[in-house]
Amino acid sequence: MNDPIQSRVPHPFLLLLYGVIVATLMTWVIPAGEFERTLDLETGTAVVVAGTYHAVEAAPVGLMAALVAVPRGIMEGADVIAVILLVGGAFALLEQTGALSRLVSSLIYRAYHPTVVITGVSIAFSVLGAIEYMHEEIIALVPVVVMLSRRLGYGSITALAMSIGAAVVGAAFGPTNPFAAGIALHYAGLPPLSSAGLRLVTLVAGTAAWIWWTVRQAPKDNIKPDIPSSGTQQATVRDVMLLGLVLVPFVPYVYGVLRLDWGFDELSALFLVTGFAVGMVAGLNVGETMVQFIKGMETMLGAALLIGISRAISIVLIDAHVLDTVVYALAAPLDDLPTYIAAALMVPIQALLHVLLPSTSGQAVLTIPVFAPVADLLGMPRDAAVMAFQTGAVLTDVLSPTTGPFLAMLLAARVPFERWLRFAIPGMALVSLVGFAAIAFLL
Repeated sequence: MNDPIQSRVPHPFLLLLYGVIVATLMTWVIPAGEFERTLDLETGTAVVVAGTYHAVEAAPVGLMAALVAVPRGIMEGADVIAVILLVGGAFALLEQTGALSRLVSSLIYRAYHPTVVITGVSIAFSVLGAIEYMHEEIIALVPVVVMLSRRLGYGSITALAMSIGAAVVGAAFGPTNPFAAGIALHYAGLPPLSSAGLRLVTLVAGTAAWIWWTVRQAPKDNIKPDIPSSGTQQATVRDVMLLGLVLVPFVPYVYGVLRLDWGFDELSALFLVTGFAVGMVAGLNVGETMVQFIKGMETMLGAALLIGISRAISIVLIDAHVLDTVVYALAAPLDDLPTYIAAALMVPIQALLHVLLPSTSGQAVLTIPVFAPVADLLGMPRDAAVMAFQTGAVLTDVLSPTTGPFLAMLLAARVPFERWLRFAIPGMALVSLVGFAAIAFLL
């Protein structure tokens, strides 16, 4: 899409590299300082001790050290990068088999009442978003969902709301989503399923709010672009088996996290096996499966590398002993505010940052190591900072003009960007209230 706003925004890789440059320059300007830390025996995390900030000897970062910070960041984020590649590759392989398209088509054509169809499809996409942060994969499904929306008498906005809109809401609040909550919790020093019960409640409430908004606005949707329709293939038993294969690993993973101290490495291992299983059940031989699995992983490579580049920024600031100074500067203006207001202000900050950095995982790595200590200083649980990230950053994925996959979906559905914003901004504002309520409950 030749969007004039997007054309003026640098590529995410450039934005992050600019961030490394800016961080390096900051090390020559910002005074070096550190907080004292104490070990939290329950989580094993080194926690900032409020009121202990003190100056230390300056150690500004030079050019070579700044360049080396990029590969160092990739190495330090290796476990997260492996999860993104292997989990994303398995789901991309599932889409390549055509099973996912057929399953969605069968689901949406078996019911005829508009409210029932909108609710069912939205729940399905919300669940996929919550589990895998399904995003780019939806591009291929847009024409199918648009055809469904036409059959119901609605237009393409309703189709996008049922698919990518619901998936983003699910991704924002999904307790086991490794690409949003999982990464944020990891870099906040929290267990992978921290406050999982609350996140499950917010997932249900947020999805319900979005469905209500979609159903309420659907009769006003009169955009019906002339997209050629084609026959819809019904799902087979094998398609159901393939879907089950990519969902099954999350069952032992959740158990392993709760009982066996599992983390990202174990989830990656499970999906390494899953990728081959999907290919074999789909009728591919081992060689063909490997080729298609790698192609699936290639679609996730950009997001994976953003993790490392993002991490390089904090590496530069840590090496120069200025990250704690930045944390102190961010916390100081919030000291005189009530705890909830301070926590709530993190949400719009994360939303604005997401326009400049449209990589949710990269943003988590960049901002959570800063906001988690801020939460410590304000006496709020780190879960509140993570929930603010989920609410502010992830929900912005369907509002930002710098989110490439979403712009591709608008193009496929032939929906003008400004028209979508008129529909989505009030709906996402409604959903964000669920996140604010969750933050209040955590305090």
